Amino acid sequence: MLARVRTACESILGTTADLSRVVVEPPRDPSHGDMAANAAMVLAKDAGQKPRELAEKIAEKLRADDLIAKVDVAGPGFINFTLHPRAWAEELRVVLAAGSDYGRSEIGQGEKVNVEYVSANPTGPMHVGHGRGAVFGDALANLLAFAGYAVTREYYINDAGAQVDVLARSAFLRYREALGEDIGPIPDGLYPGDYLVPVGGELAAEHGAALSAKPESEWLPIVRAKAIAMMMDMIRDDLAALNVRHDMFFSERALIEGDGDQVGATIASLRGGGEVYEGRLPPPKGGNFEDWEDREQTLFRSTAFGDDVDRPLLKSDGSYTYFASDIAYHKSKVDRGFRNLIDVWGADHGGYIKRMQAAVKAVSAGKAVLDVKLVQLVRLLRAGEPVKMSKRSGDFVTLREVVEEVGKDAVRFDMLYRKNDAVLDFDLAKVIEATRENPVFYVQYGHARGESIFRNARAEMPDLVPATAAERARALRYAPLEKLTDEGELALLRRIALYPRLVEAAASAHEPHRVSFYLYELASEFHAHWTRGKDMPQLRFIIGNDPDTTAARLALVQGILIVLASGLALLGVAAPDEMR
Repeated sequence: MLARVRTACESILGTTADLSRVVVEPPRDPSHGDMAANAAMVLAKDAGQKPRELAEKIAEKLRADDLIAKVDVAGPGFINFTLHPRAWAEELRVVLAAGSDYGRSEIGQGEKVNVEYVSANPTGPMHVGHGRGAVFGDALANLLAFAGYAVTREYYINDAGAQVDVLARSAFLRYREALGEDIGPIPDGLYPGDYLVPVGGELAAEHGAALSAKPESEWLPIVRAKAIAMMMDMIRDDLAALNVRHDMFFSERALIEGDGDQVGATIASLRGGGEVYEGRLPPPKGGNFEDWEDREQTLFRSTAFGDDVDRPLLKSDGSYTYFASDIAYHKSKVDRGFRNLIDVWGADHGGYIKRMQAAVKAVSAGKAVLDVKLVQLVRLLRAGEPVKMSKRSGDFVTLREVVEEVGKDAVRFDMLYRKNDAVLDFDLAKVIEATRENPVFYVQYGHARGESIFRNARAEMPDLVPATAAERARALRYAPLEKLTDEGELALLRRIALYPRLVEAAASAHEPHRVSFYLYELASEFHAHWTRGKDMPQLRFIIGNDPDTTAARLALVQGILIVLASGLALLGVAAPDEMR
């Protein structure tokens, strides 16, 4: 329907009209019709007309469409319209023809988007909190690609801070242990997890006792490089278990050890533009003096770009602040041609957003936009009780342990069945329950139920149903869909038809949870209609003595399966043919 509304607008305003803001969606009040369009409201100013007057002109064009039964103009210029039932049938034919491409959009127009997610410090295995950010970022990247953006999935390796020196010292302790030394309890301040034992073993195998004879200044870079490499291998394996992938891993250390000092060059460039200066910062409001120093220092003029206070770029010892490195890193994204940047961060980084958005404005001359999506905490439970910590990690439950216990599908769907900025209670017992209260089960069961219907149909009416899904879709496009007249069938047709708009809205808002909500609603309506057929045989999907009605209803089931499989793929979740 969006295409039809835009065509009507084009016929009035010409082909140069910007129709990108025109939206067609179900009205909040179903009594207003099947669909509502905001076209007159968003185009009136450009057209030099009053919204109500423009709405009447658009409505007149739409009334000539044989798939639209009724058009009304409401309020200041909203256009409400009711469709003929056959309009939904025609959309089902579009679904069957498009197959897995149904809902794919071109709103991105090939624009490059950088989605940076996970970016956990390479100091150990991933925990469940990291997993939520990983799933969110991966699903968002899937969604944006499906909506026509050219997406790069990126991981920023924080391998240049003090934490990786702590990692190296912790690994060196395990190296001494591998040589046969009794190291006793792990000292406070070092990483206690058993995951560093293999690192120590590898170091011992490669270097023998040679490292133990060297001063720390010599063994530290060797051990650090080995530990980081092995930790990143572990992280990649953890992500692979969750079906999360990245196109690029960007090393923070490369900013200062690669082709010149990129951090220093970035500071110099900003200084040349007047965005860096030497000055003093006032004491922070509220009396939090932990990070404040009363000294002349190098500052980024972030207040000029919307931040609350200017930010230090050099520490008192002359080394770069984390913020300085982050500016250089984001400048590298801009230099690589990205103008649309999305960072997925943990909830504890909320206070960092304004300064980073200010930095992106500065290094891109205002041409790039940074959207930061905060991912809230995950509370891990088992039957309502907090889960104990992991021996392997030392102080948290690893993501791999959770995936191995409940499966990647349960982890991914449940973490996407909440908005990213809401705290998530992840219950290991509930996410594997075979009940309606378990969303991932209910949606996957919807897909399995549809495939079961086709298996039964092939058994009863083998000439009607081809063997493969692709052949099914082609054959059922020509089914007599006018047979779909029951209100339950029409409701399912309407729900299917919402999918393309849902994809565009979720991609534009950077909110993949909208897909999981939609899938649950579609599966719920499908299950409910199947249940009605148990009580009213005339509504069953397979009517043995009526091949035309059966074909029409199987076409509806095929449409449901296409959309369920597509949405689950965006979430990175399997669409099973059977559930045992």
